[in-house]
Amino acid sequence: MPERPLTVATYAAGASLAAITLFYVFAPNYFLDGDSNARSKKGVVVGLSNPANDCFINSVLQALAGLTDLRIYLIRENHRRKIDEPWVYQEIVEYKDTPEWKTQGLQAGLVTKGLKDILDSLNERPIYKKTISAAPFIRVLETAFKQRISRQQQDAQEFLQVVAERLCDEYHAGRRARLAAKKKSGIEASTNKAEPIDGDVVQERLAKLANGENGSADATDSNGKTRKDEVEAVVSESEDEDGFPMEGKYESQIECQKCGFKPKPTESTFCTLTLNVPQSSSTSLNTCLDGFFKTEYVDDFKCEKCRLVHARDLLELRMSHSDSESFKESMREAIAKLQHAIDTDPEHPPPDVQLPPMRDAPTCKIAKHTRLTGFPKIMAIHLSRSIYNSISQKNSAKVSFPEQLLMGSLLNRKKYKLLGTVTHKGSHHSGHYESFRRQNVSIPYSTPNAFQASGVFTKSATASPASTPRIAAMQKSEAPSPVASTPYLATPPEGGSPNQSVEGLDRPSTDSTPQTSLNGQSSTRRTPPSSAKDRESDSLSLKSVAASARSTVFRISNSARNSRPSSPAGKTPVAPSTTNGKASTSKSNGSKPKRRKQNDRWWRISDEKIKEAKTSEVLGMQREVYLLFYELEREGPAES
Repeated sequence: MPERPLTVATYAAGASLAAITLFYVFAPNYFLDGDSNARSKKGVVVGLSNPANDCFINSVLQALAGLTDLRIYLIRENHRRKIDEPWVYQEIVEYKDTPEWKTQGLQAGLVTKGLKDILDSLNERPIYKKTISAAPFIRVLETAFKQRISRQQQDAQEFLQVVAERLCDEYHAGRRARLAAKKKSGIEASTNKAEPIDGDVVQERLAKLANGENGSADATDSNGKTRKDEVEAVVSESEDEDGFPMEGKYESQIECQKCGFKPKPTESTFCTLTLNVPQSSSTSLNTCLDGFFKTEYVDDFKCEKCRLVHARDLLELRMSHSDSESFKESMREAIAKLQHAIDTDPEHPPPDVQLPPMRDAPTCKIAKHTRLTGFPKIMAIHLSRSIYNSISQKNSAKVSFPEQLLMGSLLNRKKYKLLGTVTHKGSHHSGHYESFRRQNVSIPYSTPNAFQASGVFTKSATASPASTPRIAAMQKSEAPSPVASTPYLATPPEGGSPNQSVEGLDRPSTDSTPQTSLNGQSSTRRTPPSSAKDRESDSLSLKSVAASARSTVFRISNSARNSRPSSPAGKTPVAPSTTNGKASTSKSNGSKPKRRKQNDRWWRISDEKIKEAKTSEVLGMQREVYLLFYELEREGPAES
């Protein structure tokens, strides 16, 4: 009779081996999102058609589609305009000399909505090759500007500047409309607000009226001040909203080298930073940035303070040659006013003092300093390669650019990451534009672990069960055993050898079950062994058969995996080994096949032609690089 269980186990092991062999040999090979073989699929990014020299449009749109902060801004801005009341953006808020039809289009956000639609289409992940047209977005631009866009060899930088500045203007127009609506709502609320009557104030005003004083002025001022404070409190709520991510600020400061006067700095905004490429064989992006922010010296400049000093010296000279006391007194008053303006504010001379003509003012040398004061979330850099001599030419110098760009001072350091480029091949008058776009996953849609529990915008809230096994606490037995500290090992029976515990790796121990009593102390309850002496030989035989079956299945699975072209060889999990009575697992056990880093994968897009590229290939386009798109790194960036 003891031979029958062994025969049954042998037949079961043989059937299992046959089923597993058939599965590994004939089973289809499926790909999951995020697998290393997913890159072999074609058509994983949407292309743009080029019917009429539209490569300058297609390259810019593809580069913009890979900017995370820009997509977040477009989603937020369009959602804000949808949830607000329609009258907020329909009432025209005048700004400078902007025509009414243009202000209406800016407040409506025509280009903002059109760009969001085209970028959403480009960020689809189709399972087949897909190509769309940029014509709907071009029609939106033509409607916004009320003019046609020519296709005759246009510049990608000019198109980018038109789109970026229009988006920036639409943001500020919408913000002014929202502020005006909040101000209007605040005034109406303060006007219709029913306030309790203060008897002491009424008695005080009646007393003033009885004495002949006007008490209405105080009431008006008080009410006016209250309304103004309420309106300012309502308006100040919009000061902290996020602005247009491509808008930055820089200021220019001049300094007179003769008198040392520094006028008030001039602040300017930019959406694309234009850098001149020096005429040399090779240079770097940092050198171009140093050329933009370096100190410039300008001759023949007329300083305001030097002009006032010159006028004061002329008045003193005229006063010394005059004998009239009245004339001298008037000169002394004019000189005193000039001296006060020189000491306090030379940019605002006294209006009642006649100054000499500007052409007679002395010239001096000044130094011009430029520095960034507002760092944009997206730094769009244009490398100007135009050379204007007798004829216009293209500067084909090599410009090396880093993957991570450091900006700012040591105390205010900003780190930018390269997300896209636009390259140009050809001459100054003709050529073709291409774009490189990093394969990053936007933060709001990042689901790198789609089949595991995840937190909000995080990779995973819980540890992966494949990489971190759960260690069950076990009560230490009286007899020392090497199995006591090893997880998922069966407790050996009494009198058994420690080597028998290796056979129980598949399940936790059932012989010893830790429990918690009512007083909080843990106790161990052992189940009584049932006929251990009778079944000892049968259990040992079954365990040996199961161990041999597992080793056979492991060898077959290894050969099946290594024989597939899609499965890399040598990356299969290794069976656990036992050393000195303890079970140890190798590093490759349960690990996924090694693949390239996600940050190293790029799309090289030429209209509808798309292929993959590496970071080294992108950084190697030094002679063709034309536009660079860097994004400000966050303090805690999610993995892309």
